[in-house]
Amino acid sequence: MWPQTYAPVAGSLYVSALVAMLPVFVVLIMLGVLRKPAWMAAMSGFAVAAITSVAAYGMPVGTAISSALYGAANGMMPIGWIVFTAILLYKVTVDTGKFEIIKDSLGGITQNRSIQALLIAFAFSGFIEGAAGFGTPVAISAAMLAGMGFPPFLAASICLLANTAPVAFGSIGTPMVMLQRVTNLPMEALSANTGRLCAPIALILPSYLMLVMGGIPALRAALPASIVCGVAFAVTQFLISSYVGPSLAGILPAIVCMAGLLLLLKFWTPVGDEKKVPSRHSSGEIFLAWSPYLLLVICVLIWGYPTTKAILEKATITFQWPGLHNIVQRVPPITPVPAPYAALYPFSYLSAPGTSCLLAVILSCLVLKVSPPRLARLVGATAKQLALPLLTIASVVALAFIMNYSGQTATLGLVVAGTGAAFPFFGTVLGWLGVFLTGSDTSANALFGTLQMVTATQLGLSPVLMASANSAGGVLGKMISLQSIAVAAAATGMPRTEESTLLRFTLKHSIFLTCIMGLLTLMFAYVVPQWVR
Repeated sequence: MWPQTYAPVAGSLYVSALVAMLPVFVVLIMLGVLRKPAWMAAMSGFAVAAITSVAAYGMPVGTAISSALYGAANGMMPIGWIVFTAILLYKVTVDTGKFEIIKDSLGGITQNRSIQALLIAFAFSGFIEGAAGFGTPVAISAAMLAGMGFPPFLAASICLLANTAPVAFGSIGTPMVMLQRVTNLPMEALSANTGRLCAPIALILPSYLMLVMGGIPALRAALPASIVCGVAFAVTQFLISSYVGPSLAGILPAIVCMAGLLLLLKFWTPVGDEKKVPSRHSSGEIFLAWSPYLLLVICVLIWGYPTTKAILEKATITFQWPGLHNIVQRVPPITPVPAPYAALYPFSYLSAPGTSCLLAVILSCLVLKVSPPRLARLVGATAKQLALPLLTIASVVALAFIMNYSGQTATLGLVVAGTGAAFPFFGTVLGWLGVFLTGSDTSANALFGTLQMVTATQLGLSPVLMASANSAGGVLGKMISLQSIAVAAAATGMPRTEESTLLRFTLKHSIFLTCIMGLLTLMFAYVVPQWVR
């Protein structure tokens, strides 16, 4: 058994921490300075993590390789599986022309710019985030707003700002699945606490968007709609994340938000709203277009039902990861006494959320009359599109796992624990930094989830709260990630020279909202700890 050591470089915890930070520094330089693609940055960071684990921390080469493969496997299943099936469902709606009907059904509701922004940039984008995620929501919503006459910079900026509230539960709860995988904490508690941190931001975000668009006059003119959107989304997100789980905590709040806004428009007309443009499609056509996502909601609910879940999990194959399980030994102060570090891999091919999404794909193909050859073509197109994103996910998770098993994460945790009582705030900022670096809340959870848990344990704080704070803080880094900036600029036709201007614009809002999230985490940690699940 190989024992971890947390100050291997010059016997100094702080010097060792600088070495342990090298993989993160490499990712930052590759993305932010050299402007390399995310997959290249992730693989470079992984390579550095592998080198430091062996050269600086003394990890046996075989154990390092095994931990990297273990991380990559966790990245591909269930994470990659969820991403693949979610994007496949989206491609089915696009290929059949149903997504154009969905967009038309939304675009013809109102001609008021503020309401269009709330409906598309906040509510509909949130729906796409919950169903697909990974850059799709910003691309779709920004392109829609630009096509409806919004100036490209305005369309891009408000879509980036709005794409925050559902990010922690994006792509059918993928970030939460990753967080649970790397921390091994209860999913129900992680989901509930993340929802309780994100819901207050969702409550104020629609009003914040109106202030950004036009200041106090714009907020005053759209106040009823802002209140309805914020309350509908926040309350639903709180309830779903607390009592159902993470899979629908992005999708259902967005649906309730859209429904609430549509209901409001039946009784209230925004100031200056022009005559509504009648839809070119019948109610039946609109219902059929939305049917794939309605089927997705139904399938995910069935998969999450306790009885169904218990049956499906009987098919899960759990095995000890070769060359790693109980071979690494964690030692004090990370654990009270020396203890083996387990490495169990549950191959949950039936109970995984991605499988419920696959069923929704199959049912949607039957409803929309998509032939098997056509579906096979879409599967191939999805595989081609996601080849590099899946490589990125596998590399980031491999990086996270090799840092965890080598002891590098523990070293960083012991240093961050030095912030003491202020750690709930700075831990939230760490999640924000993780998404800025990686462009993904899923990847940030893989990178820093265990670090949050280790540090919280050292300080006597709730590990579940701080792991959740990593994801909740991360959602506010999404608007400044270089990938999101590039997607928004491309979707609206902005020249690449304006990407830096867009980053500077969103940065100040990102920092402000992250500080609010950090204060919320401090409140949960010290003022109302009884609210933590």
